[in-house]
Amino acid sequence: MSALPTRVLAVIPPMTQLNTPYPSTAYLTGFLRSRGITAMQEDLALALVLQLLSPEGLRAVAERIKALPTRQHTPAVQSFVEQQERYLATIAPTIAFLQGRDSTLAHRIVGRHFLPEGPRFATLDVYEDEEGGDPLGWAFGALGLHDKAKHLATLYLNDLADVLRDAVDERFEFVRYAESLAGSQPTFDPLANALAAAPNLVDEVLERLTLEAIERHQPTVVLLSVPFPGSAYAAFRIAQTIKKHHPQIATVLGGGFVNTELRELAEPRVFDYFDFVTLDAGERPLLALLEHLRGERGRSRLVRTFVRGSDDEGGKVQYVNMMESDIAFAEVGTPTWDGLPLDRYLSLLDMLNPMHRLWSDGRWNKLTVAHGCYWKKCSFCDVSLDYIGRYEGASAAVLADRIAAIVAETGQTGFHFVDEAAPPKALKALSQELIARQTGISWWGNVRFEKTFTPELAELMADSGCIAISGGLEVASDRLLALMKKGVTVDQVARVTKAFSEAGILVHAYLMYGFPTQTVQDTVDALEYVRQLFLNGCIQSGFFHRFSCTVHSPVGLNPEEYGIELPPLPGGDFAKNDRPFIDPTGVDHDALGAALKKAIYNFMHGIGLEEDVRMWFPFKVPKPTVKRDRIARALQQRQ
Repeated sequence: MSALPTRVLAVIPPMTQLNTPYPSTAYLTGFLRSRGITAMQEDLALALVLQLLSPEGLRAVAERIKALPTRQHTPAVQSFVEQQERYLATIAPTIAFLQGRDSTLAHRIVGRHFLPEGPRFATLDVYEDEEGGDPLGWAFGALGLHDKAKHLATLYLNDLADVLRDAVDERFEFVRYAESLAGSQPTFDPLANALAAAPNLVDEVLERLTLEAIERHQPTVVLLSVPFPGSAYAAFRIAQTIKKHHPQIATVLGGGFVNTELRELAEPRVFDYFDFVTLDAGERPLLALLEHLRGERGRSRLVRTFVRGSDDEGGKVQYVNMMESDIAFAEVGTPTWDGLPLDRYLSLLDMLNPMHRLWSDGRWNKLTVAHGCYWKKCSFCDVSLDYIGRYEGASAAVLADRIAAIVAETGQTGFHFVDEAAPPKALKALSQELIARQTGISWWGNVRFEKTFTPELAELMADSGCIAISGGLEVASDRLLALMKKGVTVDQVARVTKAFSEAGILVHAYLMYGFPTQTVQDTVDALEYVRQLFLNGCIQSGFFHRFSCTVHSPVGLNPEEYGIELPPLPGGDFAKNDRPFIDPTGVDHDALGAALKKAIYNFMHGIGLEEDVRMWFPFKVPKPTVKRDRIARALQQRQ
């Protein structure tokens, strides 16, 4: 037990996002401070990238490359070697440009003579017109100089990420770093072996940054929030460093990856790195845990927490959950970004997709309108888990107060509402409150395309600052939408999205392929619906995702209702999430998916909207059964 005053450090481990802080530490830091607890936060994901992508970092990379046989040089590594001096000269100004500290550099970047260009720039060749004109002119137009420069600078960073992957750490990526070591891994062995291996350059830099953060903050407790499998390895490396140099510090693991994949954790070796592993919303478990560490609460009274038993208890993993009510959503406090270097995040422009751009470009204050999902019926979603299943809101006044406090703290007025599906009733009340207060923010978020979103509500949301909305159309098929229990129809989606678009709100559709019992005909018909939605100005952006069956979704829990079989999962005591399944239709969804993605990429740029959708498939597919004016007729029926 700690006799020192409680000092909590919440850490964002590599890798999450580079343009804005992942919000979990901001939520927890704000909550703990509201309860009078000393709490700090660090973004080691950003710190790691900024250190690696610096003149010093690139020189260290170059030294590692010297030790490689020339035959192991990939095109990315060879390009770096040949242009090494140019990379060393341009990395600092390019990072400053992407941080918004030197906007005039855009003129030199777009001239294509400033940045060294590696293999990633080959993607620009597909945009070259027959006359050899500007390959990005179609995407950014005559006035898009800054955007064009940002895209070129992002390609430049992606080249360097490839060099890091090929020459230093084969698992390195800006987002999904070492993801395969943790995601749906039944055994801890791959992660344990990686952690036992000699540290590479990335590991060494992360270790140094970790020790510097510990020295700065002098914490007694370190919280590591792991939202995705792609940040698990680094979180364990950070905890390993802390245990090696500061074993008296209590380490705690939580976050989205834990909440979905480690619910049946039984691997004792995890506790060589972490003293505690908590599930679901972190506020109540943390309060109980901090009381325990202060000697005010016995271990048997922890809340939703895994621990390792004593040697007398066989050292087995134990799940302790004294039933206590969660902290009400209205009482969790206001997130704070205090302590995070908001001026050092990188505004990137990777994919030329208007909604994906919002994800990676610009720093957004992330906020939740309500906890959980008010619908919680979709068959592909983890509706049985707390982050979906426990729905709880807060008043518009409370939300507007939080927004005002965040703007005052950060000086920035852009908000991303990160709800699974923001409830229309709450958005209406919040929009009215924002307008009444003349708040002047810009915001975007995710919704269900349900009929409650009338043209009047869409206009109200736009007036309050809404700039974009995303929502799940999933498989554009009324049969499959009913099977998914989406509670919407294609015609309804068309009318709702048209209302948003007419209000000046960008609309992005999440689309899905490979859902159980989905036939080739279903897929062709879905693409025809999507073509018509673009053609009629209902949506401006979209992306096709491959369906994934998870253990906590209705499909994973009741496969027979969806006409599929689930092979037995391999035995294991670590992560469990994705489930392979046998679909009797036998459709080659991978082949269909490539065509779907190519089609929608072109639709977003106004290409092929009048053509037969079969043109996008490199093999014969059936003719659509959907009438070519189906969406136009649906829009004529608007109330």
